Amino acid sequence: MDDLYSPPDDPLQILHEDHEVLVVDKPSGLLSVPGKGAHLSDCLLSRVQAAFPTALLVHRLDRDTSGVMIFALSQHAQRHLGLQFEKRQVKKTYVARVWGEVTPKEGLIDLPLIVDWPNRPKQMVDHENGKQAVTEWRVVRKNRDETRVRLMPKTGRSHQLRVHMKEIGHPILGDPFYSDGPARDYPRLMLHSETLQFRHPDGGVGTRVSSKPPF
Repeated sequence: MDDLYSPPDDPLQILHEDHEVLVVDKPSGLLSVPGKGAHLSDCLLSRVQAAFPTALLVHRLDRDTSGVMIFALSQHAQRHLGLQFEKRQVKKTYVARVWGEVTPKEGLIDLPLIVDWPNRPKQMVDHENGKQAVTEWRVVRKNRDETRVRLMPKTGRSHQLRVHMKEIGHPILGDPFYSDGPARDYPRLMLHSETLQFRHPDGGVGTRVSSKPPF
């Protein structure tokens, strides 16, 4: 897949900017941070730092996931936000289109995850050695072929939402790792980071930034 990396050249979409925090709308297909090798150097972090030289990484989104991503503009803000992510105080909401008709209307997935070493970066469920991973989900609308769901991860494991939806029989549409057949035949991964809610590093005021899903 690395050889096929051709990131979109969309201009930087700024959702929120102040003296401590920058929030941008990441396009699908763009790495959050550089990969290994010069051909994987183009990423959201480098694009952000070209425009905001003091910008620092706080968290990541998968290459194929779009949506809200926050950067710190000072070391103080990076520490402050980093602790919020570490202590699971940041509220995250995603929107996804998934395969099939999901029932009931809402639920909770609690399946521990671990890296699938022979097939990395894929992850897998491992009840003995996996780290706790918890996702709340709620149906937005559905038909017989697909369902739009809102996903609220309570933990931040790699590929968590993608593996969890696959494990309950409803892989995210267009997922190159965890879907197959007709479910995979979409132009992109149908997963979007819709909302981030955090405490502002300057004063702790609750701040919420959202981005409308492009699908």
